[in-house]
Amino acid sequence: MKRAIILLVLAATIALPFLLRTKKPAAVRADVTLVIITPHNEAIRYEFGLGFQRWYRQQTGKTVFVDWRVIGGTSEITRYLDGEYTASFQNYWTHTLKRTWSNEVTNAFANPRVQPGPSPAKDTPAEAARRAFLASGVDCGIDLFFGGGTYDFEKQAQAGHLIDCGVLERHPEWFTESVIPLFYAGEAYWDKQGRWVGTVLSNYGILYSKESLARLGIQEPPTQWADLQDPRLRGEVALADPTKSSSMAKAFENVIQQQMQERLLDLMVAADRISGLDEKTAVAKAVHEGWIEGLRHVQLISANARYFTDSSQKVPIDVADGNCAAGMCIDFYGREQAEAERRRGGSDRLVFVSPAGGTVSSVDPIALLRGAKNRAVALAFIDWVLSLDAQKLWNFKPGTPGGPEQYNLRRLPVRRDFYAQEDWKKFRSDPGVSPFAEKNQLIYHEEWTGGLFRELAFIIRVMCQDDQPELVAAWRAIIAAGKPDQAMAVLQDMSAVDYDKAAGEIKTALGSKNKLEEVALARRLGKLFREQYQRAAELAHAKR
Repeated sequence: MKRAIILLVLAATIALPFLLRTKKPAAVRADVTLVIITPHNEAIRYEFGLGFQRWYRQQTGKTVFVDWRVIGGTSEITRYLDGEYTASFQNYWTHTLKRTWSNEVTNAFANPRVQPGPSPAKDTPAEAARRAFLASGVDCGIDLFFGGGTYDFEKQAQAGHLIDCGVLERHPEWFTESVIPLFYAGEAYWDKQGRWVGTVLSNYGILYSKESLARLGIQEPPTQWADLQDPRLRGEVALADPTKSSSMAKAFENVIQQQMQERLLDLMVAADRISGLDEKTAVAKAVHEGWIEGLRHVQLISANARYFTDSSQKVPIDVADGNCAAGMCIDFYGREQAEAERRRGGSDRLVFVSPAGGTVSSVDPIALLRGAKNRAVALAFIDWVLSLDAQKLWNFKPGTPGGPEQYNLRRLPVRRDFYAQEDWKKFRSDPGVSPFAEKNQLIYHEEWTGGLFRELAFIIRVMCQDDQPELVAAWRAIIAAGKPDQAMAVLQDMSAVDYDKAAGEIKTALGSKNKLEEVALARRLGKLFREQYQRAAELAHAKR
């Protein structure tokens, strides 16, 4: 009897969730399907999927099913696309063209440095592979790439994975200074060849908890990147791995660029007083010195880090939960988390701030992928996303006319004319924010660090992440000793990763076909910094 009762209770426990679950409506067969790969979160996918379905039905009378593919962040997506296009082109090359696959073809077909000449008859095997790929319709099983950073989109465009979607020709009135400028504050907002177009703006900043700062005795909240170096924040800063999160890598690049820009301003002021320093020399000096100072900022912020997570979405969650007092994150992660906190309990304990002069507004693009099977509906989606009607979804409050249905996305539209609509302010989540009207904005110089984006992420990984236990121990010892100059100088010696080395041996190793070169470099630099941190700790202990 006891055994029967136990079995009955177990059966009821298993069956109850199925009996109580809400019934889902039967799936409706759609007329067309659109496949989109994206790093965007569930809220964005829900609102833009629903919004497009409604718009498409109104425009065509047909139903569309949006098949969202979510495999991780932008870095994971680009690796996935690289692999899919390699497999697809290999199949095309060997079965359709009846050619022999080789390492030379593998390395050449998506390599933008391989430039076929005017005559196919004179092509080398590498040039023939590149020509064949760019003329082909090989696909990756996906129609659109939506969301992420311009760096990854530009790399995909150069590889040939993205193709002209024609939106520049269909809507030339959108691509003007008054609507979507080609450049703003040094950032590119769309590709001249139409291979990608920005859809929404992003900047970077600090999300902090008022309660956690009070617990630590910090009365002045952080407003600049340098504020995250406060010794009282030791073990309280949330960071993401810049080699896994392109948004975190971009945030760190902003830190570097701010130091370069501030150094240049100092040098130009000095040049007014002291003759002999021309602008070209001043820029070169500012870039080299700002690189070093920026890395020092990143190092001390990392010394306060609780962790380096693989997921940039974990940062705001841990700040909200009180596991960390502050974290570096992309603006909409911070604003969404603060919004969720207000929605749940009416609390304003979470605050997101973008450092004045320390961040740029970059875009999250959209692009048509080579070989898209559902090309017509994909082009319709691009046009709709860039329309003012769809742009409302980014920053209108839920339930407002033309706004989202359920989620407050707290994003900033890319269209400049959106912010000119005064009568829309009452519907907006952030009516006081206008990225095109910011007075103290960082001006991004791509030529300074754009070519070292991957190298910067690598340096931060080996300098701060791989050696974090030693870095934290050295920082703790230095703080306890009152920050002696000698120990700080050893800790922050960046000679092994200065600007010239980053653009030289580090870039060469990371670009080598032999991946063992990157591994060997990481091991050598990791060992160097571990020893450096241990020496710094010893010097600090000797001063106590």
